[in-house]
Amino acid sequence: MTKQDTIQTILDTKIVPIIRTDTAEQSLRAAEAVHRAGIDILEVTMTVPRGMKVIEKIADKFGDELILGAGTVLDAETARACMLAGAEFFVTPALNRGTIEMCNRYSKCVMSGALTPTEAVQAWEAGADMVKIFPVGALGGPSYIKALKAPLPHILMVPTGGVTLGNASAFLKAGASAVAVGSELVNRAALDSGDFGKIENAARAFLDVVADYRAAA
Repeated sequence: MTKQDTIQTILDTKIVPIIRTDTAEQSLRAAEAVHRAGIDILEVTMTVPRGMKVIEKIADKFGDELILGAGTVLDAETARACMLAGAEFFVTPALNRGTIEMCNRYSKCVMSGALTPTEAVQAWEAGADMVKIFPVGALGGPSYIKALKAPLPHILMVPTGGVTLGNASAFLKAGASAVAVGSELVNRAALDSGDFGKIENAARAFLDVVADYRAAA
C-alpha cells in the first residue's frame, strides 16, 4: 500500500470511521461491522486499551482489504510503533512536527490536527498530507470549513468532532476532502449493548450520504 493509495482511498471514500472503544474486543467487532458495510478504511485511536495490539489484530485479520489508521497519535515514537503494527495513516489531535517528519520519512500518510487558519497552514507547510480540523463542531461546523477553504483552497481538510449524518453532506459541499466520524457512526450505546448491526447500518447510511452528494455534484 503506497502513501498515494491511502490518500486516494480517503478522497474516494470520503468517510473515515473513528473507532474509540473501551475494550479491544469492541474495536475488532466494530471494525468488522464497518468493513461489512463497505467502508475499507478506518481509524483506531490510541485511547483504546492496547490500541497498537488492536491495530495489529485488525491488520492480521483483514490484510489489504482494510486500510488502517492510528488516531490520537501524540508523538513520533507512537507513530513508528503503530506503523510496525500495521497502520498506514496517522492522525494527530494537534500539530506535532516530529510525527509529521516520522510519517514522511517512511512515506506514510499523516493527517495533522489543527483548528485555526495559522495552525492549518503550519501543518501543511510542515508536510502534512491532510489537515484534520478539530473540533469543528465548536466553531460552526460546515460554515467554518467554508470560511477556512476560501483563503486556503489548496489544503486538504478533514473535519472531525461534530460530524453527523445530518451535516456530513454540508461539510463536503463546504469543501471538505472527507469527513471523520466518531460516535455518530461507532455508537456508544451500540458498543455497550453489543449491537454491532447498528454500527454496520450507520456506516451504510454515511455511504448513502456520500453517494447522494456525488449524484448532486
